[in-house]
Amino acid sequence: MSHWTHFMFATALVAAAAAAQAQSAPASQAAEQRFDHRQDRQEQRIEQGVSSGALTQPEARRLGREQARLARAEAHAEADGTVTRREAVKLEQRQDHASRHIAHAKHDRQTRKP
Repeated sequence: MSHWTHFMFATALVAAAAAAQAQSAPASQAAEQRFDHRQDRQEQRIEQGVSSGALTQPEARRLGREQARLARAEAHAEADGTVTRREAVKLEQRQDHASRHIAHAKHDRQTRKP
């Protein structure tokens, strides 16, 4: 192996190690607070949908169970004392998915009977 090839290989290893470190580094306290705040807003959206009649009881129960699963996932991520960036990204993606479910359920043709 030439000196140049060895140098490039070592550089690639250092870059890969730095990337792995960044992905497993703890997420900031602000990220955890952002998750909690967003979770609260999503629960409020569900409650508002029930109050307005935009959500049926089965839809509200399904969405509530999804929010409970998100809360359990967050607790699991925090169980070791830190939420890594990778865990935070995954939680945020799950929140995005849940948000879309809420919006779809609130704006579909199903409504609660008066």
